[in-house]
Amino acid sequence: MPINKVSEVIEVIELRRTGGPEVLERVERALPLPAPHEVRVRAEAIGVGKPDTLIRKGSYAWMPPLPAVPGNEMAGRVEALGSQVRTLQLGQRVLVSARELAQRGGCYAQAMCVAADALYPLPEQVSAVDAVTLGNYQLAGALLYESGIKRPGSVLIHGAAGGVGTAVLQLAQADGLLAIGTVSSEEKFSYAQGAGVQHLVHRGRQSVQDAVMALTGGRGVDLVLDHVGGADFNAQLELLAPFGTLLSYNALGGLPPENLLGALRRRLGHSLGVRCFSIHSLDQVPGTRRALMERAIALMAAGRLRPPPPTVLPLAQARQAHEMLEAGQTLGKLVLRP
Repeated sequence: MPINKVSEVIEVIELRRTGGPEVLERVERALPLPAPHEVRVRAEAIGVGKPDTLIRKGSYAWMPPLPAVPGNEMAGRVEALGSQVRTLQLGQRVLVSARELAQRGGCYAQAMCVAADALYPLPEQVSAVDAVTLGNYQLAGALLYESGIKRPGSVLIHGAAGGVGTAVLQLAQADGLLAIGTVSSEEKFSYAQGAGVQHLVHRGRQSVQDAVMALTGGRGVDLVLDHVGGADFNAQLELLAPFGTLLSYNALGGLPPENLLGALRRRLGHSLGVRCFSIHSLDQVPGTRRALMERAIALMAAGRLRPPPPTVLPLAQARQAHEMLEAGQTLGKLVLRP
């Protein structure tokens, strides 16, 4: 398709110091020119996620140097080619994932230059706003199949209305696993139902353990995915089948106060396991990481993964997006549009 002429100046959201949403500044920068092996991508949608807030706060373990531009996902079109690029075409739809870049962040911009081999081509069936949710489905695949555990037959995840929770449950269902999610409110229950989650437990209405045992014939699930930690973490062991695994992929509620080894020893007859996982575990095996994303793209293009409707704001309202994210005011992906 033809490419419109672009201004020599672009809008970028950056931070010169770390802190609250107020440190995010709208600035103008010269339109970047691609190096020989790079392309310039004109943004159509930019994802907002928890890693962006960690970069803003300065607490991200993989923090880029300041001044920094947050943003780990961008969907758009190639509008300029470096002299050595032969694998992409002008106007081609692509996904930028900062997981493939030398440092995290960089996507809160109207355009950016990226190494051509870091990009993911996007089929026309995947919209830009859906494409920036693909990182959640990539993480879901990693949690289910590349986290160092045996492929599960059943999984439970807390926070079924969240981006990762929805992605895990949709992917697990697409792959024929028994997938169970928990939610904490009527609004979240309805939202997760609308996202196609088949087995939902409202924690205010029923016991999670009773529901899990009813759905698994008293056996328990092979895998519990937990992002909270805290005082209730060890209790998740009661939901596991023999040789099952409790996997922590975040600890928003802090570390469990009870002795974890003691809790495992009390259930010695089930030989349970506990593991901590981060997508950064795959930094040394980029082929595995890329394969997870490519599979997610293919499943979404085929209609087997369907992201719930996003909340879309202008790029200039990045501060408001961070405020909404931290206040838990939205369900579904937060997306910025240039």
